[in-house]
Amino acid sequence: MADPQSNAALPAYSSPERQSPPAPPELPPDAPRAGVLHVRHRHTERYTVVGNHLAQHPRLSATAIGIGVHIQSLPDGASVTIKALTLRFREGEVTIGRALRELEEAGYLVRRRVPLGGGRIATRTFFLDHPGAVVRASVAGGSLEADTPGAAAGPEPEVPSVPGPVAVPVAAEVSVPASARMRSAASEPVTVPTGPAADLLARLRLVDTRLLLSERDVARLVPAVETWLGRAATPDQITRTLTAGLPPEADPIRHPASFVEYRLTTLLPPPLPTAPLRTATAAAMPAAQRAPLVTCDGCERAIRTHDPRALCRECRERHDRGKAGAVHSAA
Repeated sequence: MADPQSNAALPAYSSPERQSPPAPPELPPDAPRAGVLHVRHRHTERYTVVGNHLAQHPRLSATAIGIGVHIQSLPDGASVTIKALTLRFREGEVTIGRALRELEEAGYLVRRRVPLGGGRIATRTFFLDHPGAVVRASVAGGSLEADTPGAAAGPEPEVPSVPGPVAVPVAAEVSVPASARMRSAASEPVTVPTGPAADLLARLRLVDTRLLLSERDVARLVPAVETWLGRAATPDQITRTLTAGLPPEADPIRHPASFVEYRLTTLLPPPLPTAPLRTATAAAMPAAQRAPLVTCDGCERAIRTHDPRALCRECRERHDRGKAGAVHSAA
């Protein structure tokens, strides 16, 4: 954890613009032939202890690890929004937003909605030095400390409040929701679904990288996609519906599974009708007003007419041509 006597009271470190490089240290006789050589220094002030699980995280990017170490070194109450971190670092909002999402998915960054009263809700941000530990309420500093599983439990601590505009009591031995979800996800095996619905959900991240779903999310959302497919919606139609009108790329989608689930639920199309489509003319004319079927006297073809002695069009034309020929011969 960060040294409570160093970060909160002292201003941020600012290096001089021009500084001569230090003299290179001597090479120890037992130094390895290649690789980095550490020149150790024992810090007594202004230092932060960072676990190797963060500094050497196998899946976090270099930006995410660097921002995670920076946030861990800040005092309680410091702003860690994308805007604030963009003012501090050279990286842009997109890069910093992506790094914060990585830290949130890894369990280091946790956001919790807390009521303010009067129907108002605020979002508080927690940074966990060790996501797999159990959160305890600190007796002295009014902050949150983490105990590793299996550590000896001390005396019952007092219940302080989280610093900030709203006081949120934190009971002793309370598990952070994100870390609890991570532990339960690790203990319960996930059956990876297969089929068109699972393939569609897995490929959403190819359309937008923010729609990256975990195996557990895909398994949970497959029945909803299968409902769409059962209502004659094509995979292309479903993908266009789920990815249409997304927020700008600079805005993160913090819970992509909930976002996809909301669209699958609210935009579900109705099932196709089973009755055949009727033409407008046939549907508009009542059955009582339609002409009955009669047989043509010339060719025995069935036609609709109210005249029982009527001929079909071809027979009428042939009859008219015969009459015209007879008149011409007589003349």
